[in-house]
Amino acid sequence: MNDIFQINLKSVTKSFEGLDVPVLKNLNFHIKASEKVAIVGSSGSGKSTLLHIIAGLDSPSEGKVLFNNSDMSSLSDNNMAKLRNKHIGFIYQSHHLLNDFSSIENVMMPLIVRRGDYLNDFNQAKEVLKKLGLGKRLNHFPHQLSGGERQRVAIARAMVTAPDLILADEPTGNLDHKNANLIFDSFLELVDEFKTAIVLVTHDLSLAKRMKKNYHLASGKLKSN
Repeated sequence: MNDIFQINLKSVTKSFEGLDVPVLKNLNFHIKASEKVAIVGSSGSGKSTLLHIIAGLDSPSEGKVLFNNSDMSSLSDNNMAKLRNKHIGFIYQSHHLLNDFSSIENVMMPLIVRRGDYLNDFNQAKEVLKKLGLGKRLNHFPHQLSGGERQRVAIARAMVTAPDLILADEPTGNLDHKNANLIFDSFLELVDEFKTAIVLVTHDLSLAKRMKKNYHLASGKLKSN
């Protein structure tokens, strides 16, 4: 965890061809180290677009995104990919695991990209999986896991690099209420241990309330709840 980590969106507008109005309008948003933020809003309100812009996966039509006071638009694609690998983890509603790889191999992928020491990467991935209750599922493939277990593997993959920020887009949306809460509990324990910041997009107001800050996205604007 980097104590000076922060991302600032300044006057960000995002328009798409074929849409009459911008998805995001002159939006300002700030997140710093260890903060927990939830964003709620109706389908199509631009929540996922906002996450993609925060991560540098999409660019604003107007405005700037600053990572530690540096304009992310100035980075090359290669340097942007390195920034994401080092500082940002992603969790989606669908786990997006690689079916031909075991649990631990899936979790190791972000570390392997760095071309570090294989044994260290293996042990790091193993430790995170154990923290999420999957110590006996290291060599299981996605089709051998339950839906909840697959999502835990996806969480482990996002957390294995100890990122400064996790972007979570409906991370428990495919799970029943009981499993969603159990997995979210484990996720928050790991986040607190790693002192990772979270931007959570969810329709589940009970999960949103567990974040320190809550925003509602509507008509392209963020409003504090």
